[in-house]
Amino acid sequence: MEPDLHALLRSLRVWDPAVTDLRPFDVERAPAEPLPLFARWLGDAAAAGQPEPHTMSLATADADGLPDVRIVMLHGADERGWSFATHAHSRKGGHLAARPYAALTFYWPVLGRQVRVRGPVTAAPPEEAQADLHARSTGALASALTGRQSAVLASPEELALASEAAWEEARRAPDTPAPSWTLYHLVPEETEFFQGDADRRHVRLRYRKEGEGWVRELLWP
Repeated sequence: MEPDLHALLRSLRVWDPAVTDLRPFDVERAPAEPLPLFARWLGDAAAAGQPEPHTMSLATADADGLPDVRIVMLHGADERGWSFATHAHSRKGGHLAARPYAALTFYWPVLGRQVRVRGPVTAAPPEEAQADLHARSTGALASALTGRQSAVLASPEELALASEAAWEEARRAPDTPAPSWTLYHLVPEETEFFQGDADRRHVRLRYRKEGEGWVRELLWP
């Protein structure tokens, strides 16, 4: 029997004190730029035992402006932007070709924290994308070589055959290129840090790009 969805939702807790550490957030001590604070918060999340703290929601829109969102992995963040990768022919790759703008969200429930980022997206040079891919695991390369991401799949058996061939190729020739694999850099125009509070007086600090610097603003929760 399926559960009563509404009853189930009402029974669930947010930020159970037994498993969540809601820490104070002194915005006066926040750095002038968002990236150092993100690095600190990512390290805090990893140290607190948050599973896969480097995963994030990636939101894009298609040519008609219809939104989509999925979970991907952060590959890096520096002066070039916040980096993630996919096939150029995937759904998100098509979205970014039509509308090169995206938003990211990280959620770390063990600390009651979120980080939201949005800005324009550019594709890195192909050699940079291939270098990023080949610095990753054999499984990552095999997945990239399996190909046809987001295309209609005829059967699980078709996927199994393609995957087995890709794994064999990845093990045999770990430098094999995946030409459609693309590394993207999101250059942030806004970055928001959210710290949950047990009394619901949540702290929201937004960094907004202005000229060559950043404006820091508190937002109502």
